[in-house]
Amino acid sequence: MSASEDARQTLQRTVDAGIPWRFARLLPPPRQPREAAVLILFGAVAGAGEATPLGPDELDVVLQLRAATLGSHPGQVSFPGGGREPGDADAVATALREAVEETGLDPSGVEVLGSLAERTLPASDHVVTPVVGWWRVPSAVTAVDAAETAAVARVPLAQLLDPGNRFTSVFRRGDRAFRGPAFDVHGTIVWGFTAMLLDDILESTGWARPWDRARERDI
Repeated sequence: MSASEDARQTLQRTVDAGIPWRFARLLPPPRQPREAAVLILFGAVAGAGEATPLGPDELDVVLQLRAATLGSHPGQVSFPGGGREPGDADAVATALREAVEETGLDPSGVEVLGSLAERTLPASDHVVTPVVGWWRVPSAVTAVDAAETAAVARVPLAQLLDPGNRFTSVFRRGDRAFRGPAFDVHGTIVWGFTAMLLDDILESTGWARPWDRARERDI
């Protein structure tokens, strides 16, 4: 991002150029793939809307905490999203519909910057299309259905960019260990698929700051 380029412009340019899925080798294709989409929604933090240019530290991103009773990815932090339904015209329609159902946001205030290439999520047999959005006119968000979502928050990007809040998560299953990027947001851990997407975007936009990848924590 140059000194004169706005953060929204950086996001648009990066999405247009395409963001490589650097973790593809770690996630094999699902056995019975189902289409899904997530909404990665960035906006200006309160009071920063008039900043010129708007930098990454003046942004936030919508994240939600999934209910602990869900059958897949229980208790994990995620972007709003879910499986495609017959009435959805495309991945953008899926991402926006799911975001409305889960967070109650007003979709008329969301500017879609574009979709990224599909990412595989073998743990739940999904092929996920990330849809990147800009919150042109923010609206209130909350956990609409407690059976699905425990909490929804606009997380300041400054917290996610802080090297002190970053570490390598280690998820162990039997004699195997999976390592990936992770973020600590006031004790709430963002890891797995969501953290990989965030890491890819932060690296591709040039917003990421050096952090100690050798610092590991078990999940």
